[in-house]
Amino acid sequence: MFIDKAKIFIKAGKGGNGAISFHREKYVAAGGPDGGDGGKGGNVIFKVELGMTTLMDFRYKRKYAAQSGMDGAGKRQKGKKGEDIIISVPQGTLIRDAESNRIIADLSHPDKEMVLARGGNGGWGNAHFATAVRQTPNFAKNGQAGDEREIILELKLLADVGLVGFPNVGKSTLLSMTTKADPKIANYHFTTLEPNLGVVDLGDHRSFVLADIPGIIEGANEGVGLGHEFLRHIERTRILIHVVDVSGIEGRNPIEDFDIINDELSKYDMSLEERPQIVAANKTDIIQNQEMYQAFIEEMKKRGIEIFEISAATNKGIDTLMNKTYEELSKLPQVMIFEPEMDIDEAEFVSDDKGYEISRDNEAFVITGSWIEAVGGSVNFSDNESLQYFQRALLNRGVIEELINMGIKEGQTVRIGDLEFDFVF
Repeated sequence: MFIDKAKIFIKAGKGGNGAISFHREKYVAAGGPDGGDGGKGGNVIFKVELGMTTLMDFRYKRKYAAQSGMDGAGKRQKGKKGEDIIISVPQGTLIRDAESNRIIADLSHPDKEMVLARGGNGGWGNAHFATAVRQTPNFAKNGQAGDEREIILELKLLADVGLVGFPNVGKSTLLSMTTKADPKIANYHFTTLEPNLGVVDLGDHRSFVLADIPGIIEGANEGVGLGHEFLRHIERTRILIHVVDVSGIEGRNPIEDFDIINDELSKYDMSLEERPQIVAANKTDIIQNQEMYQAFIEEMKKRGIEIFEISAATNKGIDTLMNKTYEELSKLPQVMIFEPEMDIDEAEFVSDDKGYEISRDNEAFVITGSWIEAVGGSVNFSDNESLQYFQRALLNRGVIEELINMGIKEGQTVRIGDLEFDFVF
């Protein structure tokens, strides 16, 4: 089964904790603090792998986490950095923030890679906190949490030309006759259940990638039939070959079919209305209703649309169609790349820019957030200097002021993760 969309959770590594250590060496008096810093957490990196063609791997594994950094140690030894996790995706993968559905990245270049979740910084060891006044700091900083987020992977095929049209009009046959692709072909609707790609080689170093987009029907823009599953792949193409069955075998009207498909394309994405189209009148070798066929030809002439009469089954007119397609492609810019709609930093899963949020739990005040949890986890309640450092951090960050504004009274409980204490001011 072709998998072209997946939702996954990614989490970068936590930074290692700083160490609390004091230099102890024979004949060396008052060695002082020598706790080393924690190592940085590993990043989550996405990288294009040219051998991949689907997002099938993400159907079975939904959570990806990088390694956390190692804690610091004595003798100012810094903890080892956590290993990055590299996630391979097919070329043409679009990445969205699941919460906002806005585009974060477009991995369309072969050598493209991007950090989508950054590892947390390592905490400072107690050696960092030594001053002329505070010579034996008995506390250190914990490492920061790494970024974590839910993202949506969406594969948009990278093809120069897309074949569009109703089911069973001969798109797969045309693809098989012009490329080495081997699509499934049968005389019933929705034979093609997944997009197929092939390279059209015209010789003299002239070639392009052709994609057979599965049949679109009326209402596809609203998800009818295969709907959105495959309409998204048309967005990358530079030219559309609109294949119309003009034989009349199924009793369809080619003018109506032509208009319905174009209407569905424009409703899905207004920019597709302006996408260059080449119209291929297929199955001209088995026309059953000559009058209806002529009406189609005349209507296209009135609209100023050039028609290429072909028979994909017998190879009639295909060379002319492919040469014309290449000629038009050479006039157009390269495949469209989707610009990010938000910076990666905007997609952080934090409540706000403060790094903390205060809520009420009955009489208790609960403070949550990445910054406050990192600071709270570093407190050594048996050490006055550590407590003073903690209080100053809360004061400077505005936490104390916000608690007072929320009506906290002396003696009421404040909770930060597993840490719980009485408010004193």
